[in-house]
Amino acid sequence: MIRGAVDSEDPDRLYTVTGGRSKVDESVFDMVTLIVSESEPTAGMQSEHAKILRMCHRPLAVVEISSYLALPVSVVKILLCDLLDTGKITARHPQAVRPGTRLPEPEMLKKVLVALQNL
Repeated sequence: MIRGAVDSEDPDRLYTVTGGRSKVDESVFDMVTLIVSESEPTAGMQSEHAKILRMCHRPLAVVEISSYLALPVSVVKILLCDLLDTGKITARHPQAVRPGTRLPEPEMLKKVLVALQNL
């Protein structure tokens, strides 16, 4: 079996990064929740928290943050909860399509896809 990046992560380090926590309220963030910094990092702040604040000047999805930090999504969600609780970030949840909302025609979406592929 080939070990991936997450498999090779030192479990002791992840335990330290999360302060021993392993669970987070799953309703707070999902993989596509957009995160935006509301402040700059402060002196003495945990390095992972500071990295998140620096990278989220523009909205980034939770899964993107996880990728950039090379940390499991579950660990990133714990770190984001810390920042959200202190008001250092805001979370923008994707909006669900309301019933009765007219969606774009499939043909139009195909044209957009082709145009993007041609860029």
